[in-house]
Amino acid sequence: MDINKASVEYHEQGRPGKLEVVPTKPMLTQRDLSMAYTPGVAEPCRIIAKDPDKVYSYTAKGNLVAVVTNGTAVLGLGNIGPEAGKPVMEGKANLFKKFADIDVFDIELNATTAEEVIAAVKAMAPTFGGINLEDISAPDCFEIERRLQAELDIPVFHDDQHGTAIIAAAALLNAVELAGKTMESVVVVFSGAGAAAIATANLLQSLGIQKDNIRICDSKGLVHTERENLTPEKQSYAYGTERKTLGETLVGADVFMGLSVGGVVSQDMVKGMGEKPILFAMANPDPEIPYDDAKAAVPNAIVATGRSDYPNQINNVLGFPFVFRGALDVRAKHITEEMKLAAVRSLAALAKEDVPDSVLRAYGLSSLSYGAEYLIPKPFDPRVLTWVAPAVAQAAADSGAARMPIEDMQAYKEDLEKLIETSREFLRPLMNRAALSPKRIAFPDGADTKVLRAAQILVDEGVCQPVLIGKEWKILKRAEEAKVDLTGIEIIEPTSDPQYDELADELWKLRQRKGWTRQRARQTMRRSTYFGTMLVRTGRCDGLVGGLATPYNYTLRPALEVIGADAKAGALSGTYAMLAKGREPMFFGDCTVNVEPDAETLAAIAMNTARVAKAFGVSPRVALLSYSDFGEHRGAADVDKVRKALAIIKKEWPELPVDGEVQADTAVSPSKASLFPFSDIAGKANVLIFPNLASGNIAYKLLRELGGVTALGPLVVGLNKPVNVLALGSDVDDIVNITALTVNQAIGPHRRD
Repeated sequence: MDINKASVEYHEQGRPGKLEVVPTKPMLTQRDLSMAYTPGVAEPCRIIAKDPDKVYSYTAKGNLVAVVTNGTAVLGLGNIGPEAGKPVMEGKANLFKKFADIDVFDIELNATTAEEVIAAVKAMAPTFGGINLEDISAPDCFEIERRLQAELDIPVFHDDQHGTAIIAAAALLNAVELAGKTMESVVVVFSGAGAAAIATANLLQSLGIQKDNIRICDSKGLVHTERENLTPEKQSYAYGTERKTLGETLVGADVFMGLSVGGVVSQDMVKGMGEKPILFAMANPDPEIPYDDAKAAVPNAIVATGRSDYPNQINNVLGFPFVFRGALDVRAKHITEEMKLAAVRSLAALAKEDVPDSVLRAYGLSSLSYGAEYLIPKPFDPRVLTWVAPAVAQAAADSGAARMPIEDMQAYKEDLEKLIETSREFLRPLMNRAALSPKRIAFPDGADTKVLRAAQILVDEGVCQPVLIGKEWKILKRAEEAKVDLTGIEIIEPTSDPQYDELADELWKLRQRKGWTRQRARQTMRRSTYFGTMLVRTGRCDGLVGGLATPYNYTLRPALEVIGADAKAGALSGTYAMLAKGREPMFFGDCTVNVEPDAETLAAIAMNTARVAKAFGVSPRVALLSYSDFGEHRGAADVDKVRKALAIIKKEWPELPVDGEVQADTAVSPSKASLFPFSDIAGKANVLIFPNLASGNIAYKLLRELGGVTALGPLVVGLNKPVNVLALGSDVDDIVNITALTVNQAIGPHRRD
């Protein structure tokens, strides 16, 4: 895929850009409007005028950060101006929201001098609870941050400096320990003398590294005292009088900190370093020395880079969202050195903890433990929020920067836990698992443009090998029109397939006692869905995703006729994963298959859905729904059916947390559930089993359309091999997601051991 073209389309599709403003209060009635604006808004304004601190109570200021740039040092693009830097700032805003639920306005300033930036930020500061400076060139960035920290009473943080410094310092703490050295004794050589390098050098001193043991090299070599025109920041690290190259400076050094450009360090230079050298080659996208080259030069070297495809990624996203989360939550006046050090130490300590299965799944790993290849937590480790933010908040209080210190830190951590699900990439573990064991997935709608675009994404992500079924000329023509690269994508035209006759005969054998003739089987094999299911049955494909433009049963019926139901599953059923902000995923079953299940079928649906939850890494707590709470209505057949299903489940799977019959609000509302303290499920259910198809289908569709809930599915459970049916109107992302689920089904069935 052309990543540049794809990125442009990504930013342009739908509503342009990556941000929108969403009201947090009702805006439905005239009363709502009069409360939000005139005349009702006057009263909070009067209160704030008397007590300015009340702005935190009545406005969004306390959870609002400005991401500010003038576009003079954008990513690796340089001085491209404020407008060109806006996509980056919107991206940064999304990271704040995703990882720490912090709202952001991105501010791009037409300001070329330090004084202009300072004046602009000071003027807008009353709007915000914190300021994140971004992509501002050195040396102006040093002066801008220093002045704003001194002149404002809200946190100001230049992420290019301190974000990198915090993450690198945390990893270095552990690397030095693993190398059997001490912070006080190691010699550190920097390649790069920009904002990140200077900030990292400063922070390392607070961790015990001696300033005399720090050497900084720029493009001219070692920064030394005889050099002319040094900035004050470089001058403070000028070492000796001898002119040296980077390679000469590295001789005998313990640590290399690369914050410059790719390819400046050779294997010979690594060999010339001290024993068990530590190399942080953080230039992106190309490190100062590739990870593999550094390890080949000195096998016991401890190596980190800025890349995600090698161990020990030094990634700023481990820092800034959580530093600001902690700072905002205590209404900090500044980001102090103590707060940065708290973030460093909490990250370093977290790397020594047991890594949960959810993190292993997210990265497709079977194990991960503290050591030379795991110095720092992974960026998608949800525990970072609950470790770093409390540490920063406590340090703010201890250093006198907090206006509102947190009295109950344990309760604060529990509140942060509630944010984790909104900051976790729900599908990433499944995508990564699929990429580790890619399968061949058949797509009967092979000529559909959405399927073509999805197939290219699936190849680029390594999720599967798509097999497009249809007329070859049509697929090629549509791909050309959509500018889809078909590399890695197989096309099969049924009637041209060498095994067409063989597959048709196999289909006839399956259906000959169901009233089918050989001729009917041959004609039916022309239909792409039947052909695709035969590919799955015979092992030429591992799964099928279809039904993009046809009714649900047009795909499900061929799957049942050709692949058949899995007797061990007890029933065929459809499951949706429902993803809502602020709570763990919920799983709905059955929403697509069984119209009026009896007690035995309902029990099978419940166990199938629980197994799906387990496959997603969620511990299932199952509620069997009804209009009755725990015996409230007796004698009604539809209620008795639910009770019978409960008895069956408890017998077949006694360790599964399950209860019923229970009303929907009792199942998920702790306040309503307080009436039933005897139930371990009431108020805590994450697997909801509906008594019939009508209730399940209505519930998921209403939530999806009106409740701000993402419905992922349907996932068909109970076939001998994986076949999944797309909902009518599915978009490209839906196809990609369902395919990832299908590959995971092919890797291992959603079944209790």
